[in-house]
Amino acid sequence: MPEAQTQQVTVDGRRLKLSSLDKVMYPATETTKGEILDYYARISPYLLPLLAERAVTRVRYPHGTADLSFFEKNLPSGAPSWIAHTDFDEMTYPFVPDLATLTYLVNLNSLEFHIPQWRVGADGNPVNPDRLVLDLDPGKPAGLRECAQVALVLRERLGSLGLDLVPVTSGSKGMQLYASLGGDLSSDQVRDLSQQLAQEMTKKHPDLVLWKMTKSLRPGKVFLDWSQNVAAKTTIAPYSLRGRDLPTVAAPRTWDEIDAGAGGGELEQIMFDDMLDRVAEVGDLAESLH
Repeated sequence: MPEAQTQQVTVDGRRLKLSSLDKVMYPATETTKGEILDYYARISPYLLPLLAERAVTRVRYPHGTADLSFFEKNLPSGAPSWIAHTDFDEMTYPFVPDLATLTYLVNLNSLEFHIPQWRVGADGNPVNPDRLVLDLDPGKPAGLRECAQVALVLRERLGSLGLDLVPVTSGSKGMQLYASLGGDLSSDQVRDLSQQLAQEMTKKHPDLVLWKMTKSLRPGKVFLDWSQNVAAKTTIAPYSLRGRDLPTVAAPRTWDEIDAGAGGGELEQIMFDDMLDRVAEVGDLAESLH
């Protein structure tokens, strides 16, 4: 391997060997693995608090986004012994509490990080979720404009329940809306609440919202996916890259942006190299959700 592609680094006191730094991960933009590692290092102060104490699933792209990918729940068998982990459901999930662990996983070509809505308790088992998520998935020709319109309606509705929503464009087609919870509801209760909200929104806005994943009904509507609150499911972590043609990220947004987008203003998915400049504008999402 050429010397320029390999680098020995010390991160949080841990010695790591970074490999294939010149490998192109996103052919459309010629974005390299080294640039991806740099992004995750720089965004880590905002990402790590959201990953902390959660069982982290990764999507790995061994040869970049133009090739095959796979979900990985288990910690790789050759992982360093210092990586914290938790065992349940016959899986060994890594915790990602620090930059050293994040760097190790990104070096394995992990582009996407997915997490559940619950954290792991001191006994190693999931505790009640500390947040609710509503995933807005548009069916063409609907897009982010229609998602923004639905988001504004949901903001008002959940506000009436005392819940403040945080919007995040997904880096793919749609967006997620998060609300912080106090931990007094079980995953089943949060699932039921979100399903009821989705059904209510469909009844009130039948031309715009859909609560069932029925493909024949999807065109032109926004599927309000309540099921990501099911305990066994995960959602893309805010600030995570996406394995799409372009290096987009799941990006926290301001409500001013959502309001403008709902009215037809510019609202697009955010590229990774723009995200760091936006952090000061949108604030720290971890603080918003706690």
